[in-house]
Amino acid sequence: MEKQRKRELGTAYSQSFRRMGIYQIRNVENGKILVAGTMDLDGANNRLAFMKQTNMNTVFELQQDWNKYGGSTFEFEELDSIKPREENLTDRSELKKYQAEVDALLELWLEKLQPYDEKGYNRRPRSN
Repeated sequence: MEKQRKRELGTAYSQSFRRMGIYQIRNVENGKILVAGTMDLDGANNRLAFMKQTNMNTVFELQQDWNKYGGSTFEFEELDSIKPREENLTDRSELKKYQAEVDALLELWLEKLQPYDEKGYNRRPRSN
């Protein structure tokens, strides 16, 4: 019975929505930021906390300053979130719609904050 219950909990978790949106990782030493979008804001925050705890960085853009200042120099800040229209995910194709919303919101924040060059860690978009 316990296996069945675990399976049910796992299914319920995989069908539930996580908080999704836009965040920045700020270097408090020099003010540079990395702006990113995610389908799981809490997961992104937890990843940064884990990286700081273990002093292991997996974010390539931050690597040079991480080595110079250390992980404790970086802070997670939520910039914007998207509210799911439903409580549970019944159709996996819904994720694509939410991902498109996250991508559009990220473009707006990148335009607003311009986290490029000396201001940030994001790569400047290529002009067409």
